[in-house]
Amino acid sequence: MSTITDVRTIGITVADQDQALAFYRDTLGFEVRLDGMAGSTRWLEVAPPRARVSLALTASSAATAQRETGIRFTVPDAAAEHTALLGRGVRVGELLRWPNVPPMFTFDDPDGNQFIVVEQANGGTR
Repeated sequence: MSTITDVRTIGITVADQDQALAFYRDTLGFEVRLDGMAGSTRWLEVAPPRARVSLALTASSAATAQRETGIRFTVPDAAAEHTALLGRGVRVGELLRWPNVPPMFTFDDPDGNQFIVVEQANGGTR
């Protein structure tokens, strides 16, 4: 039987940690949870305020290409967030609406990591 109890951090590959930090902190409003050295490697974690799970911004010199991360963020109002991110110059996809499914859209970070934003259902999180 495993003693795993939660998800703490999800790694996202970025080319430049300082550029990624500026995007996640200054454009998206995430907070810095950790910023330190692990030997010669910088360990950098950011997260939306009050979130339980953080993102580790892991440096890699590998060529970047758009990639679906599988990560879904929740917001109280997807249309308002879509408009706000567009206004901040973030690359966002179309706001999608289907019957019985919460509104959602994609956005990309500067390294091509793609995320999905989903509207909270009835004030809860999904």
